[in-house]
Amino acid sequence: MTKKYDIAVLPGDGTGPEVVDEGLKVLEAAAAKYDFELNLSTFNIGGDHYISTGEILPENIVDELSKKDAIFLGAIGHPDVKPGILEKGILLSLRFALDQYINLRPVKLYEGVATPLKDKTPEDIDFVVVRENSEGLYAGAGGCLKKGTPDEVAIQESINTRKGVERCIRYAFEYCRKRNKGKKLTLCGKTNVLTFAFNLWERTFNEVAKEYPDIETDYAHVDAICMWMVKNPEWFDVIVTDNMFGDIITDLGAMIQGGMGIAAGGNINPEGVSMFEPIGGSAPKYTGLQIINPIAAISSVQLLLETLGESAAAVSVESAVKKTLRDDLKDVAAGKMGYTTSEVGDIIVNYVKSGVGE
Repeated sequence: MTKKYDIAVLPGDGTGPEVVDEGLKVLEAAAAKYDFELNLSTFNIGGDHYISTGEILPENIVDELSKKDAIFLGAIGHPDVKPGILEKGILLSLRFALDQYINLRPVKLYEGVATPLKDKTPEDIDFVVVRENSEGLYAGAGGCLKKGTPDEVAIQESINTRKGVERCIRYAFEYCRKRNKGKKLTLCGKTNVLTFAFNLWERTFNEVAKEYPDIETDYAHVDAICMWMVKNPEWFDVIVTDNMFGDIITDLGAMIQGGMGIAAGGNINPEGVSMFEPIGGSAPKYTGLQIINPIAAISSVQLLLETLGESAAAVSVESAVKKTLRDDLKDVAAGKMGYTTSEVGDIIVNYVKSGVGE
């Protein structure tokens, strides 16, 4: 019996709809080749919806999204909406409401892509960051006292629960085992300063590690991680960390793998619905120009397929992306690819159809 997946599509703002279109083309090509069906439902939320209605998240949308098999998101961010409104009101709200407690960020340099790191090759840059995605400083705990006065006090609290920390760490160990590459898991923290939060992280990490004797474990402060990601990225296999540090080091990871245009990510609920998106923003100044690189969105489709269990289709998409980056694109930067956004999508679709990498 042919499998059928209900996929929610959130095209978003700016160039989001353009890269989503290319991701959907590739997704549909993979479905046709690997014999599964798609039921796509589009939800037009974002800046334009907010400006026209004053509504950030439509009523009942979380309930509707929770019934889907996966969510494919373009990008959120509108030049006419104050920064933070859409990001907190849509992205963080969906992550928290759908309990997408893992942010998964592969950091992988492909052949044909330039990295700013001298003498580093695809063999050196191939690791994954597992970021806790529902707690920490992003939980929104805190407040202001005497706002707007010389005596103003602002407090932002980092919330770390044993349950939240442990489930993230367990996911990282399981992912490291399944990845089966270096079989090394590094905890990224700041135990010398954040003595309460990262004492919990470190104790939990060491306790859970006893159940995974096949996985080598390691610890490094976040500042050292940043240095070593530049100097010796080959040291890393899987890194697990909290929400804030994960947010920071994954942007550094995107740069060393060649830029935001090829960086993809997933917001994962292993027991529920997960959301996949390109890491780059909505890039509103490029809207409609057909010059933005869609590969980050297409690689998000690859992560979506992996998470759904469509492993062969996911491998096919990655193989097509690899070949396109190696053989076709002049550059990964917007306007320098040598092809339009849509043409890049077409190239990858053709490679998927032809079975590149099989």
